[in-house]
Formats: sequence, C-alpha cells, structure tokens
Amino acid sequence: MGLSSGVKFRCYPTPEQEKVLSGWIGCQRHIYNAKVGEDRYFRTFRNHSLSLTGHQIPVDQKYSQFKDKELTPFLFEAPSQILRNGATRFMQAYQRYYKGLAKRPNFKKKNGRQTVWITKELFRFEPDGDRTRLFLGTKSHPVGELKFKAHSEYGLPAALTVSRQAGKWFVSFSHAIAAIEHSEADLVSHFSSMSEAELEPVTLGADRGTVIPLMASAGEPYDFSQTQKQRLHRKEINRKRYERRMARRQKDSNRRQRAAQKIAAYHAYAGNVRKDFAHKTSRKLVDSDNQVIVFEDLSIKNMTKAPAPKQGENGKYIKNGAAAKAGLNKAILNSAWGKVKQFTSYKALREGKLAIVIPPHGTSQECSGCRHTHPDNRQTQAVFVCTCCGLTINADYNGALVIKSRGIQDLINGKIVIKEKKRVMRLKNRNDVGRGPAECTRGETGVSRSRARPVGRGCH
Repeated sequence: MGLSSGVKFRCYPTPEQEKVLSGWIGCQRHIYNAKVGEDRYFRTFRNHSLSLTGHQIPVDQKYSQFKDKELTPFLFEAPSQILRNGATRFMQAYQRYYKGLAKRPNFKKKNGRQTVWITKELFRFEPDGDRTRLFLGTKSHPVGELKFKAHSEYGLPAALTVSRQAGKWFVSFSHAIAAIEHSEADLVSHFSSMSEAELEPVTLGADRGTVIPLMASAGEPYDFSQTQKQRLHRKEINRKRYERRMARRQKDSNRRQRAAQKIAAYHAYAGNVRKDFAHKTSRKLVDSDNQVIVFEDLSIKNMTKAPAPKQGENGKYIKNGAAAKAGLNKAILNSAWGKVKQFTSYKALREGKLAIVIPPHGTSQECSGCRHTHPDNRQTQAVFVCTCCGLTINADYNGALVIKSRGIQDLINGKIVIKEKKRVMRLKNRNDVGRGPAECTRGETGVSRSRARPVGRGCH
C-alpha cells in the first residue's frame, strides 16, 4: 500500500455557501445520530427480551427510513450522497469498535468542531493556470467554487472533509505521495544489528517535561517562544473573562452565542499554537543527523486522570488534591507531549529513521554517569544530584541521557518489538457495506435461555 499525506487548508465560503454547507453538516449529523439511536434501541430491546437472545443486531448503512417529507423535510434539501456518507461514517465507527480501537458510536453534538464528509460525486478540481479551483455540488444541488488557500503542494483526493471551527472554515483531505515506504520492523532489525559504539552517535534521547516540553540528549531544549507564552497567557485571561460573561447571559441568546464564539476562538488559538510547536519540534528532531529517536512510553491518558474522591472516617468527603492535580494535568496537556511523539514517529519513518519508546520507570531517578538509581537523587524539579557519585546536572538533561542509553540497550538486546497496528480503512467496495456482526459483540453479556442468567462475557 502506497504512502499518503494529509493536508488542511483554510477555505472562504460565501454567506450563501456557508448556509448550504451548514445544512449539509446538519443533515449528515442527523443521519449519524439517527443510526446511533436506532442501534441503541435495538440493543436495549434485544437485551430485555429473552426470546431474542442470540439474534443479530442490524448494523448496516440503510438510511431511507429516516427520510420523511412531513417529519424530516430538511433531509430532501441535501444530496443523497451526503446522507449516505453519514450512514457510512456510522459504519466506520462501528468497525473501529469491533477492532478494539474505540467505544461504540456516540451521538454527535451541535457545538464544537463540525464536519461533513464529501465523496468524489460532489466535488471536482479544475486546473486554472498556476492554481487549481475546487467546485462543490451537483446540478440539482449546486454550491459553486469554494475558494481556499493552499500553503503546500497536494494531489487529487478521493474524498475530502469540510469543517467549521470557531467561525472558521477548513477543507482537508489525504492524497498519495511519491515516497519510499519504510517498514518499522525492517528498521528495528537494521539498528538492532549495530553495536553500541555505532548506535551512540546516531541516537537521540528525548525527555518530555512540564517546565521544558522537550529536552534532547544533545543538550538542546525545545520550548514555546516567549511571544507564544505571552499571547497564550493573555488569551487565557480573556477566555476566563468571557466564560464569566457567558455564564451571566441568558441561554440561547445572541449575546451568549457571541461569548461562546469568543471562547471557542481562544481554545482554537491555543490548539493551533500547540500543533505548530509539535510540528516544528518534530521536524527539527527528524532533520538532525540522528537516525534513532528514543521517547518514554508515557500513558498520558492515565497521567491526566482526576484523582479518586476520598472519604473520612465519618463518611464525609475530604481533600484529595484534585486542585493541584488539575494544575499538573493542564501543564501536561499544554506541553503537547502526545503530538510531538506522534508527529516525530511518522516523519521519521518517511525519512528512513526510527522513533522508539522505552519503559519510563525510574528514568528521572537514575544517574546518567554511574547508573545509581534512588529517589533522593531528584530533590528538586530542576537539578539532579547523584547521592553516589555526586554528579550535578540539569534534571531534564540527565533524563534525556538516561533515555538514550536505555534505548540503545533495548535495541541491542532485542527488546524493541513493533506491535501490529490495527487499522480501519474507508470502505471502497459497496458490496462489503452492511455485513452482519457476530451475535454477541465485544463487551456484551451472553444469556442462556435455559437458566436465564449470564453465562459469560463476549461471544461463545
């Protein structure tokens, strides 16, 4: 399978086009939510009826039952392909569930980022001199030219997504690229055959933290610029101010909606800054002379969980450090740990380089000089002082050196194992659409008709 690359461009629809695209978004979301509601109804009815035990729940892409000229006349204003794609997206979400990549499909909300998936029947690219023009719609549902600003080269896609977030419109799609496809398993095999002396100059350790988002073993820190920090701080103050204003304003009023748009714009700006930092940092790491980049295998989702409530002897709830933990969680998420590692991994693979992860246990307490590991080595957040050899060094830099050393040893000892990635591709053959699932889907309880009680979990 060839390599593909994704692009996201800012687009500028006219007011008339915004109205049409917003209608397409709403219709596709309605079909998706209707399929979710239908699925929940069938599963609830099956689970409460003993006579239906073992019957398959219909998981398909049928949507014609939701079109009614009296109940849902707005669905007739959108092309049938938009409605079909809503049912297809539901089917894709269920496939991710069967693969164990996500939970069951859930209802999509009207607020936040809104998208509509458009297949090739509803768009076309036409060359016009040095640029390419994008046209949307059909003869019966014309939209016209959708103007967009391309900041990079791109190929022709098979489908695209038009999205709206914080009052701004975007068009995004993936296209095939002419690049050599490198296998992670082959790269691991290649670097595992090298000696420690050969791996030492071409390996880079990357320690991620909250004060310094990333510290490299080469001694170079990667952090947000001073301008970005100042703007984020100022926008954070303004965001909280508008949140207080929105809380005071009447629900469903225009003034409350304008305040909500301001808040969404501040969130979007912070997200764009983090993504920009992650892309630039990953590009610098990949463009360096290093061939292997080592990260810690951090479970960010578990690290940012809220602490469990605590109860005293009298049964009343006591302080559990939730406020302090919330501050730490915010610092972790604002440092873009996950995006830096994700972007570095796929960019390195395209360049024939390798990004690996190692277990994180004890990396902050181990001395990079004598390998002595003890909690007392890390008395403060910034300075590492070894209680054995007396090495005094920046704590993040010491952690990066330890990560690099462990990555080299794991490669040599064959401890780096590439897990098989589960993927769910978009359906290309309509004959494959709507195939029935197993009688008992993952996570459900099977029921014995003879004893009328659960007999186990999963399929039998």
